[in-house]
Amino acid sequence: MKQTTGLLAIALLGVTLTSAHSAVAEAPTTKAGAACGATSVTATPDNAVEPKSGRKFVLQYPCDLKKNEKVVLILNIHGAGSSSSYQHRYFPAGDYAQKYRLVVATPTAAATMPGRVWRAEADDQFLHDLTDLMFSEFGKKNIKSFWLAGHSQGGATSARIVCSDYFKTKVDGFFSLSGGRQGGRTERHPNYNAPAPGAPVPETVANQGPGPARAPGAAPPTPPASATDGPTTCDYSHISTYGEWEVAAMPDKSTIAEKFSCKRRVERAEIVDEKAGYVWDPGRQNPTRIGWGRQQRPGVAKMWVYEGCKDKRVVADVLRVDKGHTEGLEPKVTEEIVKQMVSANGGRAQKS
Repeated sequence: MKQTTGLLAIALLGVTLTSAHSAVAEAPTTKAGAACGATSVTATPDNAVEPKSGRKFVLQYPCDLKKNEKVVLILNIHGAGSSSSYQHRYFPAGDYAQKYRLVVATPTAAATMPGRVWRAEADDQFLHDLTDLMFSEFGKKNIKSFWLAGHSQGGATSARIVCSDYFKTKVDGFFSLSGGRQGGRTERHPNYNAPAPGAPVPETVANQGPGPARAPGAAPPTPPASATDGPTTCDYSHISTYGEWEVAAMPDKSTIAEKFSCKRRVERAEIVDEKAGYVWDPGRQNPTRIGWGRQQRPGVAKMWVYEGCKDKRVVADVLRVDKGHTEGLEPKVTEEIVKQMVSANGGRAQKS
């Protein structure tokens, strides 16, 4: 009888410990005040805070991260006049956080005049502090690789800071989303500001995207300048993407590919998306201009990858057919770009 009682007590203790373990395991993960698992299917609000500045940002990461598990960190930087709300849906890498073990931080530039754009004096220290926070929350030794991703003026900002004293020892890659291809500049499409045939004029110009609302009949927006190459004084993998109506042609050479002694430029199979991206920018329509971008919709993208690069560096270009500057990236092309980012050499943050 005593033996039976003892066995029962042990069994009950096991149940208690198992229940306690389950309670711990099921407790929601929180980093920088943000719960895990946020996706871009809906407009995820700013859910995290950088404590030194008090500025909020969108943070997306897997819910089942193991201790000391390696992750790819992406700092996702919006374009002029935009915000974290638009950018994390324009390039929705966070939707693949679980599958590819990503940490995606999407901040918003300081609201200074004129307009909300990234400025050295207002934002560089914040970007440093935000990066430090990500290293602290997820462990610097766990950052497999660290990428800057920037759209438009956010891409120009990324080009400006990638080889700065702070970032050059930490960043492994730079993804330019219509923000200035490095290794060989692009020329603007001659029909960038042509009216988009058959494109609907929105009934409202309520600003859902990066551009300010314009009155009907107002002059079309000035297209972003063709960006010159940024500094190549440091080493980084590089991916660029454009809409077909933004550039006259995608260059077929890259000085970055030459720097890494890449063996060949290969055109991959077309990426066919049957689903549209999440966002578009109706704020600079009336009339719609084909280079600026129209409503999000399914599409096809072409990808060229420079293969055989030394040190497992990645150099690639993506051209989205019949798209402009502001249509959000579709799911399959987003995933193919994420695959390239994840495959690249990294580890710089761990050594900094």
